[in-house]
Amino acid sequence: MSPKDFSVFEPRRRQPWGVLALVMLSGLAMVRNGVDVEMGPPQPAAAAAPDTRPTGAPPVPTGLEPLPHAPASRIKIPSIRVAAPIMDVGLDENGWIAAPPPEDPNLAGWYQNGIAPGQRGTAVVVGHVDNAAGPAVFYGLGSLDKGQHIEVERYDGRVAVFEIYGVEVYSKSNFPGVQVYGDTGEPELRVITCGGGYSRAHGYDGNVVVYARMVGSR
Repeated sequence: MSPKDFSVFEPRRRQPWGVLALVMLSGLAMVRNGVDVEMGPPQPAAAAAPDTRPTGAPPVPTGLEPLPHAPASRIKIPSIRVAAPIMDVGLDENGWIAAPPPEDPNLAGWYQNGIAPGQRGTAVVVGHVDNAAGPAVFYGLGSLDKGQHIEVERYDGRVAVFEIYGVEVYSKSNFPGVQVYGDTGEPELRVITCGGGYSRAHGYDGNVVVYARMVGSR
C-alpha cells in the first residue's frame, strides 16, 4: 500500500495497559538460534542505562503534536546503519509478540495491536539480533547511546523522529514490562531484540531494549 492511501487508516483505540501487560511481561519470543560470532552482539554500556525519573527523557519540543494512527513502514537508525522495512506482527501461539521471519535478516516488525510510532503512547518495534547465517537487522542495537536518533517512516507519508534516552538489557525471566511498555503520556518508541548471555541449549537469556521519545516529525 502506498502513502497516498493513508486515508483508509482509522485511528485505533489504544489497548488497555492490563491487556498488553499480560502479553508482554514474560518478554519477547525472539529468535533463539544464535550464531558463533566472536564476542557476540554488542551489549549496552552501563552509561546508556535509562534514567527512569521524569527528567530522564528528552523534553518534547514546544509545539510538537503526536501523530495520528498510521502503520509503520520502515525504520532507520543511522548510527548503526540500519535501514529496514517493517512488517506488521501480532502474537504467536504462546501469546508473545511474534518476531519477523528469521530468513530475512533485514526485516523489523511493528506490534500492530498497540500504538503506532508517533502516536501518544509507547510503540514497539522488534527484530532479530541474528539468524543461522549471521548478524541480523538489530545486531548492533546494544551499541546505541543516548542522544542518537531513530526515524520511523509511516504509510501516511509522515516520519516520526525519536531521540534515544536509554539502552538496557533485561533477563527474559525478570522482564520489567511496566517500565518498558508503560504509557509515559508522550509519543515513545521501544526497539527490542535478543541479548544477554547465550547458550546453544536455550539461546539468548535476555532482551536489549532501546528507549526513545519523539522529538520531531516531518
